[in-house]
Amino acid sequence: MYFNAKTDWKMQKLWYNISMKNEKLCSICPRHCNIDRNKVKGFCNETKKIRISKIIPNFQWEEPCITGKKGALAIFFSGCNLRCDYCQNFEISRGGVGQEYTIDEFVKLIEENQDKNSFVDLITPTHFSNEIARAYEKISKKIPVVWNTNSFETVENIEKVSKFVDIFLADLKYANDEMAKEFSKCDNYFSVSKKAILKMCKEKPDKFENENSMTQGVIIRHLVLPGYIENSFKVLDTIKENFANRKISLMSQFTPNGHGKLNRKLKPIEYKAVLAHLEKLGLTNGYFQDFESADSCFVPKFV
Repeated sequence: MYFNAKTDWKMQKLWYNISMKNEKLCSICPRHCNIDRNKVKGFCNETKKIRISKIIPNFQWEEPCITGKKGALAIFFSGCNLRCDYCQNFEISRGGVGQEYTIDEFVKLIEENQDKNSFVDLITPTHFSNEIARAYEKISKKIPVVWNTNSFETVENIEKVSKFVDIFLADLKYANDEMAKEFSKCDNYFSVSKKAILKMCKEKPDKFENENSMTQGVIIRHLVLPGYIENSFKVLDTIKENFANRKISLMSQFTPNGHGKLNRKLKPIEYKAVLAHLEKLGLTNGYFQDFESADSCFVPKFV
């Protein structure tokens, strides 16, 4: 179960007043559920106990500058504060798959694998931010940490996790809130995510050990959705206007998951149109996927 205080302004006011007296009430993300996640699940479908659905060492599927020679220690957290109909990780974001970890167990997981990987890749970690932050107070950090996020974050949380995060791998999914509401059950995604990414950029100037190894910075990702290339044009326009000096990663990997309205793959002509707009804007600092990346074989198995 979850409670969303935004559904009723009277309840929102009541829970806000209570939250001022009870720091246990969750407002980590912009949902501001204001519930005690020690006892019940939030919108993210998770309690405060860290839950991990999949751990993949030497993960090679991220951008080249954050993969390194050894790959990343990819940690897929269960739950999510969005409800994307087309999520390729549907089993873990909404299906309840995963194993619980105490903070000490999480510390052990990181410390035992740092020498074997080039990066730690924390995937959809926002709703466990407090617990991960406490873990990193105990970890003897040896390799960079990537915060792999949908960008539906508060600026306060970005500031907090920046104390141990080196690289933000940040989605910018939509350039308007109507699409976000329709496909991700989120009516303020664009304005919130834009502020969050601006904060990430302020906290982490880009730094590189060499051309193929980022040690600090921000990479902005965008997944092109079938039938909605105008959204991609506007997202790229937003990146040009606000984040032009940051690396961009344009993705073609949309894979239908059998849920929701988006039930076909991206067409080559659609992706080519978005690539043409990317080139027109002069956004050459970054990466774009091969069209063949849109295949279910690239989606990890979680069950």
